[in-house]
Amino acid sequence: MFWFIVSAILLLFALRFRYPYFIKEATYARRIAIAIYRTTKYLKSKPPYTLLDRFLDSVRKNPRKAFIRFQDETYSYAQTDKQSNKIARSLLKHADLHEGDTVALLLGNEPVFLWMWLALAKIGCSAALLNHNIRSKSLLHCFSCCGATVLIAGAELQDAVEEVLPALREQGISVYILTDHVTTEGLESLTDKIAQASDEPIPADLRANITLSSPAVYIYTSGTTGLPKAAVIAQLRLWAIASLFSICGVKSDDVVYICLPLYHSAGFAIGFGGAIERGATVVLKSKFSSSQFWDDCRKYNVTVIQYIGETMRYLCNTPKRVSDQVHNVRMAIGNGIRPEVWRTFISRFGNIDIKEFYGSTEGTLGFLNYAGKMGAIGRVNFFHKKLYPYALVKFDQEHDEPVRNADGFCIEVAKGETGLLVSKITQKAQFAGYARDPKQTEKKKLYNVFEKGDVYFNSGDLFRTDHENFIYFQDRVGDTFRWKGENVSTNEVSDILTMATSIEEANTYGVTVSGYEGRTGMATIILKKDHQFEPEVIFSHVTTYLPSYARPRFIRIQDCLAVTCTFKQLKGKLVEEGFNPAVITDPLFVLDETVKSYRPLTRDTYQSILDETLPSSSLKG
Repeated sequence: MFWFIVSAILLLFALRFRYPYFIKEATYARRIAIAIYRTTKYLKSKPPYTLLDRFLDSVRKNPRKAFIRFQDETYSYAQTDKQSNKIARSLLKHADLHEGDTVALLLGNEPVFLWMWLALAKIGCSAALLNHNIRSKSLLHCFSCCGATVLIAGAELQDAVEEVLPALREQGISVYILTDHVTTEGLESLTDKIAQASDEPIPADLRANITLSSPAVYIYTSGTTGLPKAAVIAQLRLWAIASLFSICGVKSDDVVYICLPLYHSAGFAIGFGGAIERGATVVLKSKFSSSQFWDDCRKYNVTVIQYIGETMRYLCNTPKRVSDQVHNVRMAIGNGIRPEVWRTFISRFGNIDIKEFYGSTEGTLGFLNYAGKMGAIGRVNFFHKKLYPYALVKFDQEHDEPVRNADGFCIEVAKGETGLLVSKITQKAQFAGYARDPKQTEKKKLYNVFEKGDVYFNSGDLFRTDHENFIYFQDRVGDTFRWKGENVSTNEVSDILTMATSIEEANTYGVTVSGYEGRTGMATIILKKDHQFEPEVIFSHVTTYLPSYARPRFIRIQDCLAVTCTFKQLKGKLVEEGFNPAVITDPLFVLDETVKSYRPLTRDTYQSILDETLPSSSLKG
């Protein structure tokens, strides 16, 4: 027995030496297998077992356990159940809702948002989660996408609703405001009706026809350009997204901090859904605040945090405090953290297990960096790829389409090369598309990718793999520009720029220049506190670390960078404004090879660029 144990230990060490990620890979594979087993069981159960059923099981097993903590209030699983029952009964009575109907929610991050979704699920209705920051035509567009017959809005958003009320009334939409009393014609109060309703359980037969392919929620894409599209999230898809917490290793006794917007998939499906799947406690914040973040974590004994986009950078930019590592946070789950921010975050706030993942709201495939390799979004895993086939294929930037061989099929890239991620649409990995938008749904599909008749989902994202099979996000297809015959990654350029001592953040994009093919690089930056723009230093920095074609020819300095509600950098308006000093009041600089510096971009210089008479070699490199 002794020698058996010794041999087992030696074998384990040998495996770890030969395969350094063996243990983490095995743990990941085990968790994936458990998640698949559960999903398969839910699929076979009669009636189907939904996320709502999982919540109701927690109500029965742990009725007094804290489910939602918001400000100074705590709501147990049982209290949440009763609140959602009251809402469900008031909607049945006053809104004339029926199984299969859709209700649009225009609400901020508050407990009633979560109660409302549970209430709608109990009566067999789906919810469309509207971004509460949008107004006017954008709001009407998003509402119209989902086919909702009822709109429920927060009291603080009444003005936004009244702005589009005439159009809603023309469509016969019932509009409710979460308040006790309204005087505006066409609006009805709802809070008073909820208060008068019974909290008795809702009969399950009201949702008897709901299947795992029924829509559970509509979540809008938060793209940086164009109008949002309503991604259809079916009950089974919601299960899959909610299972991420389980795969990461979140437990039922964890306390999850949700400060991301609930109308987004990260806050709602991963955060709220994941907490239900785990039977955990949620600490809900009305909005992200870098100054209050760690105080909240200490106050509520938070153990798991979520991040997205630039939020981790914002935390790293706060003034240092002696209490930076005084907390119980053990895990951070999210996407969009850059390598240098990852290093800074760990160094400053302690050894928190960062689970960087990749996945789009409507996509058919996700990756998880279970090994903790800084900068990666995941690793090529044989079993994962077998279950959910995908590939990185060559992509033509100029024609905005995958490269195909003489037989008309796509070509996989070699290891180390950048390629477009495409994932096979199968029974296991279905693409539900966008509500009421068959044209956009069809645009995301690629046919005959590797063989006649196959169909793949076009992620629109570019990746590469390294020699250890780790996968790295490179860029969005639209964010990569081509200059001097070379493809330039905006993320890569931004990462290099923020290595400079004086630059806090950078947003890189391509702009057109008269007389030149493609787009040349331009970066909008913000400077660190008490730092000034040093033209010679920045010139030296970009020429040292970037090839000639990738160097930003123009630099614009702002006080802050525009981001989406999910903290993704906005490029559309910056690209549109270009580098015209007559349009832009911010400081502008142009790279000048002759003086080895960046110099102010004046109107005369701008005109000489347009006339192609600029004496310097700014655009010649």
